[in-house]
Amino acid sequence: MRSCVSLIFAIDLLAGCVFGQASTSTRTATQATPVSRPIEAKAIDLKAPDLKPIDLKPDATGVVPPEQIRDLLRRAEEKDLENEKRLRDYTYIEREELHKLNGRGGEPGEAKKIESRTWEILDIYGEPVARLTAKDDKTLPAGEAKKEDDKIQKIIDKRKNESENDRRKRLEKEEKGREEDRKFVLEIADAFNFRLLGSEALNGRDAWVLEGEPRPGYEPKSRDARMLSKFKGRIWIDKTDAQWVKLDITAIDTISFGLVLARIHKGTHILFEQIRVNDEVWLPKQVEIHLDARVALFKAYDEDINLIFRDYRKFRTDTKVTVVGEENRE
Repeated sequence: MRSCVSLIFAIDLLAGCVFGQASTSTRTATQATPVSRPIEAKAIDLKAPDLKPIDLKPDATGVVPPEQIRDLLRRAEEKDLENEKRLRDYTYIEREELHKLNGRGGEPGEAKKIESRTWEILDIYGEPVARLTAKDDKTLPAGEAKKEDDKIQKIIDKRKNESENDRRKRLEKEEKGREEDRKFVLEIADAFNFRLLGSEALNGRDAWVLEGEPRPGYEPKSRDARMLSKFKGRIWIDKTDAQWVKLDITAIDTISFGLVLARIHKGTHILFEQIRVNDEVWLPKQVEIHLDARVALFKAYDEDINLIFRDYRKFRTDTKVTVVGEENRE
């Protein structure tokens, strides 16, 4: 999972779907199998500073000043960095269900094909790794399962034999990516006009509800920020943790990617929710995507994609995993 506050992860999901890659950034390009026992790693100091909750105060028109939004987003980004580190202590299940919808000539919204895949995901030497365990809710045949085992062994061997120089370069590249994400996140405060709609209880916790629309005439500072003007939506942020909890965005214009002229069309929609696990970390709960896109002149996508993340288990200790608003799992 990349460090992200909202649009980063959402746009990654959309781009991944268009280019036929994994539909979440937690899944590696090479699907793999977890080892029979957890890989040990050095302990990480995740003690966060004791910060006071942020109190949003809109102006007379109901618009929240950019300075307040920037402070809130900065705090949320810090929380995401903590979440990214704590996720390394967890295994979990991810299930993707794909509804390929009828295009022209069919009933709007009618699925002509439904398929699903299920992965078990954990962290191997600091790298998120996914093991494909089922297709259409049926366990993989022995031959396919063995291929998954072979793939993870390659990852283990690669990381085990990694030189200090290669490791340093890899970590520097990761940190550079995080820094770019931070700049992107803070630019959201300037790229949108945010209006405070009020508060709402989600999973027993109070959250701010903000509605954002592109700010007219805004000139983006970074290349990635150019696409911000193509979205509008709402974001829910936990009042106590300053952690984004829910995101509901819609494309209001066509978005183009890369040299292959991949396009995400107006009306593409994504709903993304997170949940507090073990009273220590916020992790994905579910994602719902309606994708309307095209790659060059060859491939059109009219799909509904549903991702469910469940069974978070802390694998380095015997801690029982509990989820706010749900029954305890062993």
